[in-house]
Amino acid sequence: MVALSPQELERYRRQMQLPNFGESAQIALKKSTVLITGVGGLGGTVALYLAVAGIGKLILVRGGNLRLDDMNRQVLMTHDWVGKPRVWQAKNTLQSINPDVVIEAIPEYLTEANRVSLIERCDLAVSCTHNFEERSLLNQTCVEQRKPFVESAMDEMSAYLTTIVPGKTPCLRCLYPEFPPWDRRGFGVLGAVSGTLACLTALEVIKFITGIAPTLLGELFVMNLNALHFQKLRTFREPECPVCSHLFQE
Repeated sequence: MVALSPQELERYRRQMQLPNFGESAQIALKKSTVLITGVGGLGGTVALYLAVAGIGKLILVRGGNLRLDDMNRQVLMTHDWVGKPRVWQAKNTLQSINPDVVIEAIPEYLTEANRVSLIERCDLAVSCTHNFEERSLLNQTCVEQRKPFVESAMDEMSAYLTTIVPGKTPCLRCLYPEFPPWDRRGFGVLGAVSGTLACLTALEVIKFITGIAPTLLGELFVMNLNALHFQKLRTFREPECPVCSHLFQE
């Protein structure tokens, strides 16, 4: 049986005062394992807020080394880590902030070779990677394993967010039958934008795990931060979707 230690009871005391939260929600977080693909300005900040909220385990998946032009938005990083694998520094920073959270750092990209073994180890995944190839693989794998995932993406001053539950909601392929051409360094990034989206993404994960409030099931939350314009759009399942249509025929 999972229980909270005296240290955890004190650490999370203020959030357990929230309506509908309490010790039961905190235990639900502690029991959960969340995998994050793309531990950059978006995924790293999501990881930060899940760690301080008391998630039980984080699996951080991101290949490549830290670049100097990452530093305007990657809050888990330090200047002396430029040129080194970023997930190790992310793990070090998170564990120094909250040693009660288990952190596993995997310095790889999500690929066809590792996707099944990675996703089967989590209760919920968060899609924060910088390319559509990894997002597509995550979507396919979560549908195959019927694992929920939170889809979170940004482009310059725009962003979107939704929660996908295979067999209940449209999958990512339903929403985007064709992915646009994408150059990961071909668009501008402001740290405050990725941070804004990351906070909402972490909140979506927390709400989904604990059930304290409704989540974005069947809805796409869209932000234009230039105009501070926000809207929620209803999503629709593609009946002939090659990824998820079979789930609705069972």
